[in-house]
Amino acid sequence: MEKLKMHSSDLIMENIAKVRELFPGCVTEAHDEETGQLRLTVDFDQLRQELSDHTLEGSQERYHLNWPGKREALLAANAPIAKTLRPAREESVDFDRTKNLFVEGDNLEAIKLLLENYLGLVKLIYIDPPYNTGNDFVYDDDFEDDFATYLIKSAQTEPSQDRMVANPESNGRFHSDWLSMIYSRLRIARSLLHESGFIFVSIDVLELANLISVGKEVFGNDCCIGVISRATGTRMGSGSRGIARELDYIVVFSKNAESSLLGLPMSEKEMALYDQEDEKGRYLTRSLRRTGGENRREDRPTMFFAVQDPDGGDVYPIAPEGYESRWVCSKDTYKKLVREGMIEWKKVTRHGASKWQVYQKHYLKGGRKEVSDLWNDGAGNKKATKELSALFDGVKVFDHPKPVDLLRRIIKIGTEAKASDIVIDFFAGSGTTGVAVLEQNAEDGGNRQFILVQFPEEVGDGTEARKVGFSNIAEITKERLRRSGHAIATGPHHVDWDGDVGFRTLKIDTSNMQDVYYRPDLVDQKDLLQAVDNIKPDRTPEDLLFQVLVDWGVDLALPIRRETVQGKNIFFVDENALVACFDTGVTEELVKELAGREPLRVVFRDNGFVSDAVKINVEQVFRQLSPGTDVKSI
Repeated sequence: MEKLKMHSSDLIMENIAKVRELFPGCVTEAHDEETGQLRLTVDFDQLRQELSDHTLEGSQERYHLNWPGKREALLAANAPIAKTLRPAREESVDFDRTKNLFVEGDNLEAIKLLLENYLGLVKLIYIDPPYNTGNDFVYDDDFEDDFATYLIKSAQTEPSQDRMVANPESNGRFHSDWLSMIYSRLRIARSLLHESGFIFVSIDVLELANLISVGKEVFGNDCCIGVISRATGTRMGSGSRGIARELDYIVVFSKNAESSLLGLPMSEKEMALYDQEDEKGRYLTRSLRRTGGENRREDRPTMFFAVQDPDGGDVYPIAPEGYESRWVCSKDTYKKLVREGMIEWKKVTRHGASKWQVYQKHYLKGGRKEVSDLWNDGAGNKKATKELSALFDGVKVFDHPKPVDLLRRIIKIGTEAKASDIVIDFFAGSGTTGVAVLEQNAEDGGNRQFILVQFPEEVGDGTEARKVGFSNIAEITKERLRRSGHAIATGPHHVDWDGDVGFRTLKIDTSNMQDVYYRPDLVDQKDLLQAVDNIKPDRTPEDLLFQVLVDWGVDLALPIRRETVQGKNIFFVDENALVACFDTGVTEELVKELAGREPLRVVFRDNGFVSDAVKINVEQVFRQLSPGTDVKSI
């Protein structure tokens, strides 16, 4: 019976496999310096030659972003970890029914653990990472060890509370450390995104250029949709050297270069502008001649050409002042607009003379409008702080929360209400993204799901949060979700809303498996008797279930039901998506009964069978009664 691997994906080996598919001659075998065993590796000299149109002799200069520690950051993104997610029912809300997740722990480890479960499924990611102002804390990603040592550490080291370290400007690697931190996380974030998905990253001006550069490297130049300037409503004058900053920025990338944001709903006044209608729907017209800035022929010479009016005459883009202007499109695009019925001619009278004027049609498209890159009409940071404090009875429990309205706007333009879109924020902070998802669902009857990740960073002594009993930020996040969820559930909402204001709390911890499970070569003979059971003694069956869900790539938000069958505790995940039994003394009769339910997957404890004969017969029983079931053990 095949055993589950019980650690996250080895992205290095997966990437090597992808290279081998494209360039088989570029993948070879080499001895691992640490273990002496053979493993696949890439012949990078050969790969470079495969991708070049001329003979290469040595390294050459090329356009790319580089910094000290970039290779370690790439290792941080690709290396597997032998950790798990442990459920915390008592810290959750509506644990068995909710579709929302709250993950407590290091966010790099979290998104690695989530990768197989949500690979290519996330529609929207929003993050608000540390701005790197010199006063912020960044994640201390210590990946300077070799790959093998790192895997051992990830399996055996206890969780550290010292993962957040100050990044002062006096640090010689000030920008490099920040780039390494964000680079590794963006690489995994891209893999999580759906093909039509988007990521929004809040940042200030100090790291804006670096963020754009590293984002283009991860997502591609064509996938940088733009930069949104947001008015914060607060003048940040300290240390600004004469320019008070009242803006921060949101950089937007897409997974696919062809994806477009949905746009915002139009007001009735805006919709009234679409005062014409044909078989395609309501539309308005705008002049095909470019108006405003850069509207002269010399600005875009290829956009100055003649078009034919309905009478066969040539019409050029001439401005009312008499100078040669230009069209808004090229000649090829104009021909395409004509074929698609998007061009309309109208007779206009100018200076007593009648002449043809050419216009382009713009259809209503479901009542949505394109989003401006200047957001100066939303709630500011002060309002966000006041609203959060009001939720906590006037206590300021968190500094600088983002406004809920800001996140709701992002959710509106990045997700569909009824598509079960998944929204992730792995720098969750006070939980604004989760609250915004709940509020937006309640308003439009949507069924979006959120996944929040927050490290339990300790709050400072003497802070208001500490005085009212919070020891770390993750506790604040969860309590805000509870209070906001209750307020939303008891307030007005859409008739179609399912009422889900819960969240399932999962905490990152060391693996449920004993060290012998991962490195049996390190176990002394005298310790073998203690290692008969490869599961740690303090772990519950539900702990084991969630590690199986992570390892098997099953949705972590599926409903879970527990049932007693022939005296054994059985977990049914989404009824028959996965059936798990971690009790001992499993008989062949129980195996046959579970096989009769024809689950998609089934998992048992490796030493949980009443005899070796039963263990040997398990796969044969399922082949006979439920041949489509995938059978594994831990």
